[in-house]
Amino acid sequence: MALVTCNRKKKAPAVALPPGGTPTINLLFVLGLLSLIRLSRIPISSEITSASPRSPRGNYHDTWHPGLHVGVAMPRVATLRIPSNARLPSLQGEKLIRELNLFPKESINIIDPNDVSAAPVAPRIVEKRFKFPNFVDPDVSAEDLGHHAGYYTIQHSHAARMFYFFFESRNSKKDPVVIWLTGGPGCSSELAMFYENGPFNIAKNLSLVWNEHGWDKASNLLYVDQPIGTGFSYSSDKRDIRHNEEGVSNDLYDFLQAFFAEHPQFAKNDFYITGESYAGHYIPAFAARVHQGNKAKEGIHINLKGFAIGNGLTNPEIQYRAYTDYALDMGIIKKSDYDRINKVLPVCEMAIKLCGTDGTISCVASYFVCNTIFSSIMLIAGNYYDIRKKCDGNLCYDFSNMEEFLKQKNVREALGVGDINFAMLVDWMRNLEVGIPALLQDGIKLLVYAGEYDLICNWLGNSRWVHAMEWAGQKEFVASPEVPFEVDGSEAGVLKSHGPLSFLKVHDAGHMVPMDQPKASLQMLKRWTQGSLSGATAEPENLVSSM
Repeated sequence: MALVTCNRKKKAPAVALPPGGTPTINLLFVLGLLSLIRLSRIPISSEITSASPRSPRGNYHDTWHPGLHVGVAMPRVATLRIPSNARLPSLQGEKLIRELNLFPKESINIIDPNDVSAAPVAPRIVEKRFKFPNFVDPDVSAEDLGHHAGYYTIQHSHAARMFYFFFESRNSKKDPVVIWLTGGPGCSSELAMFYENGPFNIAKNLSLVWNEHGWDKASNLLYVDQPIGTGFSYSSDKRDIRHNEEGVSNDLYDFLQAFFAEHPQFAKNDFYITGESYAGHYIPAFAARVHQGNKAKEGIHINLKGFAIGNGLTNPEIQYRAYTDYALDMGIIKKSDYDRINKVLPVCEMAIKLCGTDGTISCVASYFVCNTIFSSIMLIAGNYYDIRKKCDGNLCYDFSNMEEFLKQKNVREALGVGDINFAMLVDWMRNLEVGIPALLQDGIKLLVYAGEYDLICNWLGNSRWVHAMEWAGQKEFVASPEVPFEVDGSEAGVLKSHGPLSFLKVHDAGHMVPMDQPKASLQMLKRWTQGSLSGATAEPENLVSSM
């Protein structure tokens, strides 16, 4: 079975706003749909079907195609059909984040249900110590490395198995346990493991060399392929695919219970949840689930100390509003473009509010209109993950070494994954900030950090939602000074913090901070987990957070 990685298709053109205004057919459809929902206030169920071979289930986070059908359960309304010649927004913002990962032949990693090896079994961990065959240090044994790969048979599933890596700290087994969640939605953890903060880097000859700034130098590091259907995680039953943050969080919580039962020597270590991009949705929900389990004494107490979100999507209503401000401030668009694109903002904001109250169809409508804003800027920006750089190829980055490395038979045998394919996976427009204040109130730390040159989940939008979030220490946080974050005597970013909440704007970095600034990101992790992130003192600076 061939390894499937990134989508090699030519990008569909984004639907941008024409010089005279907006794409009329798209906005008329969205406005009509929103009006219908708002007037009816009727419980809604929906099914979306696309002709795309990559969308056999019609997931709401798949790319939209002409001829899409939207079925709405309403009196005297059977089906709303979009004309086949309509040019719909291609949801470029969501598409571009997903492209920073491994695509499957299908939208989920479903194996043959007749395969006896996929038969449901009791929830358990099956794990092995391993050593990558391409590792350049031949004298180090698998036992010495303390590297583990395994599958967890998910407790509340039909036949789902969740794949993970666990790298014991190169420093001390007493270091905190840190779990990293890549975004997507549905991105495999292997991308971050090999290109951002994992123990290794892949050399051009496909050998592995130590990453001098891997996060395993300061933590016992977990990478999980989640949700089910991502990376090497798989099921033989489509009912196991999760479509919202609650399902993902429950699976991850059950995994942690099994993991710490398997590794009781790490159960009392401090525990931190980290990740980037769309994980800005997963992480708050997962942190809340862990905290809830601790308070209810559901199982093993997980020593949750904090969670960190890097260049995340957490509060779409505020973050979409920041796109045009960021693009104008960085010289990506002109004032005339700014004024034209901003005409869509009121409709976008209304759509997102309805998404939070009315459910799925409103969320679908908000996709249409809000991503028109991003598409209009995207056509000008070039590399959406780092506006300083050219976008070469479909992904703007070359991750082909990982594809070639993970194709190798001896690598698969070392991991115990056999012929399982890599795979990619609707809460996209929902505001997941709402559960954070309660965590802060209970002393759970939050670090939000963002590279200054990322467009797609830019620092300005992240700064704004952090400042606007209502919690007990909001006034003190807003009034707190902004100080340089220094690494080796040089300013690596600008930090603002109060109590359990910190915001860090990282210099000279795009969407993937650990890849662009590996030393600074490792120092960030060390200081944050040790409680010394805001130790520097200096004259306040203006972060433009009030733009």
